[in-house]
Amino acid sequence: MAQPGGERTEKATPKRRDKLRKEGRVAKSMEVNSTTVLLVTLAALVLDAPRLLASSEQIVHDGLARAGSTGSASSGGLGGLLMSSLSSFAWAVAPVAIAAAGAGIVANVSQVGAHWSSKALKPTMQKLNIMAGLKRMFGPNQLIELSKSIAKVAIVGAIAGTAIWSRMSSFGTMVGLSPGQILLEVSGMVSSIAFQIVAALFVIAAIDFVWQRRRHNKSLKMTKDEVKREAREADLPPELRGQIRRKLTEAARKRMLADVPSADVVVVNPTHYAVALRYDGTTPAPEVVAKGRDHLALTIRRIAEENGVTIVHEPPLARSLYRDVEIGSMIPEQFFHAVAEVLAFVFRTAGRRRRVA
Repeated sequence: MAQPGGERTEKATPKRRDKLRKEGRVAKSMEVNSTTVLLVTLAALVLDAPRLLASSEQIVHDGLARAGSTGSASSGGLGGLLMSSLSSFAWAVAPVAIAAAGAGIVANVSQVGAHWSSKALKPTMQKLNIMAGLKRMFGPNQLIELSKSIAKVAIVGAIAGTAIWSRMSSFGTMVGLSPGQILLEVSGMVSSIAFQIVAALFVIAAIDFVWQRRRHNKSLKMTKDEVKREAREADLPPELRGQIRRKLTEAARKRMLADVPSADVVVVNPTHYAVALRYDGTTPAPEVVAKGRDHLALTIRRIAEENGVTIVHEPPLARSLYRDVEIGSMIPEQFFHAVAEVLAFVFRTAGRRRRVA
């Protein structure tokens, strides 16, 4: 039965929003980004088409001219020809590329503001775990993304098909036109269809933006107790808040150290990390009852030694558990195999000791 105040029904406070924003949790629609970049790129191509065409003609002309000369037959001449062509092509498409990059930046900033969060980029075992990645790939969120992708393909296909079908009669009128005129007619037709598709994608992007906002706001909701606790802390002077925070931290540390004797094993990275695990069979997975680094890690080791708790040296596992699992939480699935091996070793050792005794 849920405890009173345990349901997340309250809107997130500005303090909570700011905290999660610093962690990189913001409402953002990738549809808005991709559609904006597509629109700006298309507009840049249309506006820059004459210059692009002229540059392409010049590249081909220079290439043929240099290829026909005797000096270009050598490997150095061919290399120079290639570098010259690539350089000319890069300068030709540079305005379009810059416009696309600028559109991507503007689309991001317009949604989340000028904000940078390095925490979201930090690697964690959860991000690197293959099984966790597969679960994310086939989870509910990905089904929603797949549905959106199918809808986009269907809408784009329908618009493109309808537009092309309505212009089928125009292809017959191109008979007898020069290549340049045909290119002009086709490019105009393609641009018109592309802008119709982008307009439809903007409707999808707007719907996705609203949905992402609602979903994000729902994920930020707080319990009544959390709102009350935050309000109480806000009414206190900064010095008193700091004292309370220190006392709460110290009390939590004492409770944590008091749980170390009940642990089955302490996994350590000799001097820097220590994580105490307990598995009594009443929970689906082992849980972390204490963890610490440096001085606190040494304290956990000392208490474990005094109470006969087995200490196992597994540096990578100790660092990962310390970084990714909170105190009082069960270990995630990616740690099951490694922790199972450690516990099996501990229980076998304990069994042998009982038989010797």
